[in-house]
Amino acid sequence: MPDTDQAANWLASARSSLTDIAAVGPQTDRTGRVEDIGDGIALISGLPDAKLDELLSFGNGRYGFVHGLEEDSIGCILLNNEGTIEAGDAVQGTSGVVSVPVGPGLLGRVVDPLGRPLDGKGPVEAETWFPVERPAPAIIDRELVTEPVQTGTLAIDTLFPIGRGQRELIVGDRATGKTTIAVDAILAQKSNDMICVYVAIGQKTSSVQRVIETIRTRGNPDRCIIVVARPAEAPGLCWIAPFAAMSMAEYFRDRGQHALLVIDDLSKHAATHREVSLLTGRPPGREAYPGDIFYVHARLLERAAKLSAAKGGGSLTALPVAETEAGNLSAYIPTNLISITDGQIVLNRTLFDQGQKPAVDVGVSVSRVGGAAQSPILRSSVGTLRLDYAQFIELEAFTRFGGLPDTHVRQQLARGACIRAILRQGPHAPLDLLQEVALVTASQNGLLDGVAAKNIRTIQSGLGDYLRSNAPEISTAIESGGVLSAEQKERFVACLRQYVEPRASAAS
Repeated sequence: MPDTDQAANWLASARSSLTDIAAVGPQTDRTGRVEDIGDGIALISGLPDAKLDELLSFGNGRYGFVHGLEEDSIGCILLNNEGTIEAGDAVQGTSGVVSVPVGPGLLGRVVDPLGRPLDGKGPVEAETWFPVERPAPAIIDRELVTEPVQTGTLAIDTLFPIGRGQRELIVGDRATGKTTIAVDAILAQKSNDMICVYVAIGQKTSSVQRVIETIRTRGNPDRCIIVVARPAEAPGLCWIAPFAAMSMAEYFRDRGQHALLVIDDLSKHAATHREVSLLTGRPPGREAYPGDIFYVHARLLERAAKLSAAKGGGSLTALPVAETEAGNLSAYIPTNLISITDGQIVLNRTLFDQGQKPAVDVGVSVSRVGGAAQSPILRSSVGTLRLDYAQFIELEAFTRFGGLPDTHVRQQLARGACIRAILRQGPHAPLDLLQEVALVTASQNGLLDGVAAKNIRTIQSGLGDYLRSNAPEISTAIESGGVLSAEQKERFVACLRQYVEPRASAAS
């Protein structure tokens, strides 16, 4: 019997070993040759069956992907710098596509678009791998955008609200605060259930480092993923960066969670696409961009969505950033992105230079989701705020060259100046919902009329703590997103008046 048991164990072990051995038989080895190389592009021959976006291996951990298919050559975008690749080198077809690691192991990490660590904290623990190019959710799998994303920026949350699953473009000239608004939106998610992904495409290292430090000191870095495509790296990394970050965010959306993706910025991504496309022989179109640039960004941003309950109810909100030149919104890339997204936050250079920060241009900015995604308590408090502010801007310009206006116009000017003051906000200091509702309510009820703009920020600084101490029931109702009853509104306004009036008198 012992001999029989030993033989049975040996047989089971041998069969187990055989199952791990690959099938014996002929295997196809697809090998091509590098014909020319330079500027992050390789032209390859000898792979007639290569597919678009297929991953190609140059050996020793060097890769690229197919970007152009010509009759006698393949245009390949390199994912490594070309210094170690020469004409005549062998190239292997992999029959796969570019994939990136995804999962909770990426939270709190700084990685490159291929998921390789840049923060010195060791290798990334991937739960699984997603291709960078994934199909967008079908229309039937989507749900209406109704849940708000509190960005912490009063001008956006009150005038141009953003919902979970929305795509809102942030556009403006260079150095007008686009990244600041996007990073503030990440900081505002510090204490809620939203996971944030920030992807920097070709940004200066110093600028990216400031963003990383801001998130680490003022936000919740353990619920953030930072993807960095440095300008000195191969252009292929810049090209795949927004797609890779989108895949990392989709992991959480597909599991019923909520994610916020900031893409900084798509203008540089479009320039990279133009560069590699022209080098691979694609014909230029408007402003020398190839004709597929619209499709490239459309298929990227279409992946942001609010999923239906049957699909888990998760959401992925996208905040792409784009840069204009001299405020020209009619340029090719800005117009493309405006038509793709669900609205745009336009930043105005003149407002920025005048000290109105964030420099949101209320006349051009829009949210196509609007009040449907705004918190009910904030929506009921805002009232005619946007209309009053727009009228104030026109009246101010009209009366600048005229005589003294009448009493009614003076009241409108005072109210408008108050609105402009409360919309002015310092960088990296996002407001919570209670502070936003309190400021808007105080303004709409005339409690801040006549208060100097420089003193409103002082009044604002302790407003939230005061309300939580002196009106805890109302504060809790507001922070939970509920709607106040008529009696609660009266008590809320009375509490605001008790706080504002003595401080406004002292400030004046």
